[in-house]
Amino acid sequence: MSAALMARGTGLWLCLLALLLPTPPAAAHAGSTAYLFAQVEGAGLSLRWDLALRDLDLALGLDADGDGEIRWGEVRAMQAAIRGYAGSRLSVMADGHVCVLRVEPGLQIADRRDGRYAVLQLRAECPRRPGQLLLGYQALFDLDASHRGLLRLRYGSDAQDSQSGSFAPDRRQLRFGAEPGVFGPLGQYLVEGIEHVLGGWDHLLFLLALFLPAALRWSGGRWQPVSGLKPVLLHSATLVTAFTLAHALTLCLVALEAFRLPSRWVESAVAASVLFAGLNNLWPMVQQRLHWLAAGFGLIHGAAIAGALLELGLPLQGRVSALLGFNLGVELAQLSLVLLLVPVGYVLRERPGYRRWLLRPGSWLVAAAGLIWLIDRLFAMNWPLPI
Repeated sequence: MSAALMARGTGLWLCLLALLLPTPPAAAHAGSTAYLFAQVEGAGLSLRWDLALRDLDLALGLDADGDGEIRWGEVRAMQAAIRGYAGSRLSVMADGHVCVLRVEPGLQIADRRDGRYAVLQLRAECPRRPGQLLLGYQALFDLDASHRGLLRLRYGSDAQDSQSGSFAPDRRQLRFGAEPGVFGPLGQYLVEGIEHVLGGWDHLLFLLALFLPAALRWSGGRWQPVSGLKPVLLHSATLVTAFTLAHALTLCLVALEAFRLPSRWVESAVAASVLFAGLNNLWPMVQQRLHWLAAGFGLIHGAAIAGALLELGLPLQGRVSALLGFNLGVELAQLSLVLLLVPVGYVLRERPGYRRWLLRPGSWLVAAAGLIWLIDRLFAMNWPLPI
């Protein structure tokens, strides 16, 4: 059997495997997200919690008739269960004292860019006006590892007093003080930027597609090993920096509300970029000016994450610092991956097995994931997969 037929056969098997198994979640872009808005009022907090109906269905089984549609009657019938679930998945402590959390009666439905949400009102009663706050969040992490809870907190009536953070499976508690930390929004959002890269599967797979052939060059119809680690590292760093600069441009423009883009098309474009990056390793189409390709895809990814930042709510005081910190975090995470992964590829680059068992299968897997994401996001398939 020829090498070409073997490569095609491997690719078909990987595509089938990707279709049959749950694909990696696109955590920071299109994954499961809940939104919390908290306001310190007197000796306690007033909270609004927006939970996606699809997430509540996963946790509680809202779709009673199993027809794939969640109707108001089904939500209303489960109000008590929804309130009980919410009350058991959130906790508030103020200055070391436990606050009594109460889920208010009633429930509303709100439409967001990624679907319909149940809106709950809560009240946390504390011994005195909160200074240092510790909020705990446990919703959905046991069911969906891609879930994030985005929180915006205000200590006073001034909107510029707002602070924000995000809950994740490995970060189930957030601490806040009446005065921002020493680094303020810069330090907070630098961490968010790092976690955006390390927790976003579409971002990681796109970078994987760039790094797999980093120590190779397409010449004479095949991948050839490159001599010298320094130029390989420099080339890889140039690619991720081009990506970050373009990512920062659209992120800042959209986050500062210079313009808005439809979420469905932006998320579909992100998936298409992952698909193309994988295919470009298998059938090289762009090689000479790869940094321009990375920059183009950075524009798309920046627009996608900006939507989530808008929902989270950038602090009005220190918005520029927050955006700077976020983009620095993205660049630090990407350069760290360059230093971690590219030398490994360089050491293995001359081994025949590298191209056969790592470059080709890895690129097929990236392309297959991108294709599944593209179909799901473009046509709103709502497949029962964590994508």
